[in-house]
Amino acid sequence: MSIESKLLKLFEQNPKQTYKPKQLAKILKVSEDKYQPFKRKLKKMVEDGKIFRHKKGKLGQGLKTSEVVGKIQVKTQGYGFLIIEDSKIDIFISQKNMGTALQGDTVRAVLFAHFRGKNQEAKVVEIVKRARTNIVGIFQQGKDWGVVIPDEQKIQHDFQIARENQLNAKNGQKVVAHLLAWEDERQHPQGKIVEILGDPDQPGVDIIAIARSFDLPDQFSKRVLDEADKITKPIPESEIERRLDWRNELTFTIDPEDSKDFDDAVSLKKLENGNFLLGVHIADVSFFVREGSKLDNESYNRGTSVYLVDRVIPMLPEHLSNEICSLKQKTDRLTFTVLMEMTPSAELVNYEIKESIIRSDRRFAYEEVQDIIEQKEENNKFSDTILQMFELSKKLIEKRRARGSLDFSSHEARVILDEKFKPVAIKKMEQKDSHRLIEEFMVLTNSVVAKHVDLILKEKTGTPLPLPYRIHERPSVEKLKDFRRFLTALGIDFPSKKRITPKMFQGIQNSIKGTDRQFLIEEVMIRSMMKAKYSTNNEGHFGLALKYYCHFTSPIRRYPDLMVHRLLKKYLQSTKQIPIKKNELEKICSQAVEMEIRAMKAERASIKAKQLEFMIDKIGETFHGIISGVTSFGIFVEIIEFLIEGLVHITNLDDDYYTFDETRFSLTGTYQGKNYQLGDRVMVRVVLVNPQEGIIDFELVGSGE
Repeated sequence: MSIESKLLKLFEQNPKQTYKPKQLAKILKVSEDKYQPFKRKLKKMVEDGKIFRHKKGKLGQGLKTSEVVGKIQVKTQGYGFLIIEDSKIDIFISQKNMGTALQGDTVRAVLFAHFRGKNQEAKVVEIVKRARTNIVGIFQQGKDWGVVIPDEQKIQHDFQIARENQLNAKNGQKVVAHLLAWEDERQHPQGKIVEILGDPDQPGVDIIAIARSFDLPDQFSKRVLDEADKITKPIPESEIERRLDWRNELTFTIDPEDSKDFDDAVSLKKLENGNFLLGVHIADVSFFVREGSKLDNESYNRGTSVYLVDRVIPMLPEHLSNEICSLKQKTDRLTFTVLMEMTPSAELVNYEIKESIIRSDRRFAYEEVQDIIEQKEENNKFSDTILQMFELSKKLIEKRRARGSLDFSSHEARVILDEKFKPVAIKKMEQKDSHRLIEEFMVLTNSVVAKHVDLILKEKTGTPLPLPYRIHERPSVEKLKDFRRFLTALGIDFPSKKRITPKMFQGIQNSIKGTDRQFLIEEVMIRSMMKAKYSTNNEGHFGLALKYYCHFTSPIRRYPDLMVHRLLKKYLQSTKQIPIKKNELEKICSQAVEMEIRAMKAERASIKAKQLEFMIDKIGETFHGIISGVTSFGIFVEIIEFLIEGLVHITNLDDDYYTFDETRFSLTGTYQGKNYQLGDRVMVRVVLVNPQEGIIDFELVGSGE
């Protein structure tokens, strides 16, 4: 019987009894050397809501039926919702019942009596686990105390800083404050300054502040760096001999111009039977980052590299990511290769997965490959291969569309910075043929690897083998209902069939392609879908319309890819022993998803910060926009040129009395009948930009026709 089962049995037999951790250890005969892991298990059981922490730290029977454990999502207005795992109901928590909870905290809450027709409400009674203990804000010195005013609007309490905890911070500086104590919501939380970031206007401070606010570690510990630096020896000859030697085959990388880490290379050669042998060669990070090492633990904790607008926070130290593992040209590198035999019409007829060694012949930027595709560059020894790859990728794109895969146009902004980190231009990210070429080859490779493990090896062994799949579930009924209502308001029909397929969404995409509303509708379409995630259960990938999918192609920057490499190596050697328990792998998947979400939020926040900075000197200028949201308090407009959103407040619509129609997403003038609806083109003038609060205000100056 596991220690957890023993604990639950003890509490069940003694429902009114409470125990201190030492008492429990004595009852269950936990030895001294295992006491610390035992305490961690108790803490985890409390966090999971399986046992309950009583007064004086004593532990006892699990939660009463009127109590729940979940994560707090705070709104900027001060109230929040309690999100409970595996529950479709979010519980409302008013500002007065929030206690000392902060955004993302795991809390225990007591449910109120539920009145019919109203949302279930609760009151926070205990902080089970803080999501974070550091906050970023502006320091202000008072007479006796200093305060840190949080940047994040969802934190509505200033942190009180005693003089001995101020780290000599100056008035107005951006700082990081650590939460020391907060027992009573009627008082300020107590903190101490642990880092001074600098003056808010100092170049780079805004982005490092965002990194700190998301607890992104931008430095590696000395122990991790020392371990990485020891990996300098040449590749052993015995290792080369046992691998597929691809060094004499034409192979190259294709990446953004400013990339420093290259984790995938491609090759293509024509076979005697008229088919093509497509090779996708991925950096063999798992050879260097050994399971259980300090590097491995650090990679697991980070989960992913984070691409902020002015810097990269890598998952691995640069010595590995930019040197030892990176597939640099004219350099021998260890790889994991998938060789795929393809017909000229892009049918996969055979494949091999092998550990390998390559020597990339050339490092290409996407722009160079695009010039070859568009025949702007003279023929060289790579041109024929690249053009053959391009033709093959076009066939793969046709197949992708035929199966119903969704193809979202890039709706991301690329901020151009000068040498002082000032934004000088904002451009829409373009996805050209060279980008699609690599994307199609990577999608194919990921799918082949997932199918190999989930189908082929399962058929051979008769046993499912654990793998972290990349899954994308079908949209929920609730989200689909909201999306259908949104489309109806725009006069677009969406099939009302019971079984939802990717092709139904693809049909909408085809109907709006090239229109003013394309990006708006696609943005809402993305939000209406479930988030892609990692899971040990292969549920398929709805967006790609694939039954088998995993992440294999980016182990330098994603931990799940590294795990896929490790497991695949073991399965290629032997399938008799399962190398990891499914529940252990599921924990790795959950960690990876959590870190991926954190990275995505930080990346978006860094872009928005620079967009706001870019707009500061645009006050008074007019721009073409499209109405991207309609509420009772005004209309949101996105500037088409820069993908920047701002608000036209209802008080600035002073030519009439407007009423809000939430079913049609519109504001209509009572007397003159003027109507503003989602998707309409308008002209706006910038009247206010407030980077600190993340606000841009517009006023309407006419239609955008």
